[in-house]
Amino acid sequence: MAKNRIIGTPTDISMYANQFSYLARPLTRDLSGSVDAVIMGIPFDLATTGRSGTRFGPSGVRNASSNLGWEDKRWPWDFNVFDRLNVVDYGDVDYTPGKPDDGLSEIVKHAGIIIAAGKTLISVGGDHFVTLPLLRAHHKHYGKMALVHFDAHTDTYPSDHEIDHGCMFYHAPKEGLIDPAHSIQIGIRTEYEKESHEFQVIDAAKANDIPAGEIIESIHSRVGEMPVYLTFDIDCLDPAYAPGTGTPVVGGMSTDKVLKILRGVKDLNIVGFDLVEVAPAYDHADITSLAGASIVLEFLYILGHQNRN
Repeated sequence: MAKNRIIGTPTDISMYANQFSYLARPLTRDLSGSVDAVIMGIPFDLATTGRSGTRFGPSGVRNASSNLGWEDKRWPWDFNVFDRLNVVDYGDVDYTPGKPDDGLSEIVKHAGIIIAAGKTLISVGGDHFVTLPLLRAHHKHYGKMALVHFDAHTDTYPSDHEIDHGCMFYHAPKEGLIDPAHSIQIGIRTEYEKESHEFQVIDAAKANDIPAGEIIESIHSRVGEMPVYLTFDIDCLDPAYAPGTGTPVVGGMSTDKVLKILRGVKDLNIVGFDLVEVAPAYDHADITSLAGASIVLEFLYILGHQNRN
């Protein structure tokens, strides 16, 4: 087994002991010094409309990450990401139980602290509503962004009530946080108003039929040079690959294909990431949590690639 270069000791990383943070990264809120990227958990599911339980997503993803720690170099990348990035785990955003408005303000506050410190934030939810306050925090620093959105649902459903995991991308354009003309949604396979829909959509049926390279080209063409926020709802994956989620929809994408697409967008100007909607209680053999942990690791490798110089 490869020696552990991830936590900086000469022993092999344990796949079951002392996993209190993502890939055994230091658990700290000290952002001084050479920290490059920050993992932040958001155990929030007060905006869920289906099966609840995504509040346990951050812990599920952290625990599953222990299965990824034995490789010095994540296949097929040709470097160890922690040779290029100093990554810490910020822990979880805390909020008053039963008060979603408190959760909203806490997400904005802590994300704002991390972004203002010049660090790249990778958030692990939680239901998909958390992307709205995360976009607000990023917008204060980066201005209007392009959105690259992996999901089974467009989450553009009109609502006067913002705390709903199905309407973030109805509110975000209205607030000027994202530009739909430079945003793209991949894996969609539920109803939406096509005539009035401003986002480019590559639905799941098409995404499953065309090569990953064609999807990558479409993403690059749509986004251009804009700062990009990348949000990944785990239900973009077919339930065969991610059963542990609140609103599973059959006919989705495979983990293999989405990982290929993520590697293909490594040169975009990505300013923030999130991984949402992992609900471990509905999982089998930690399949979904492992998929989520692997996607977060791909996010880190994208940053490592961009930080190669």
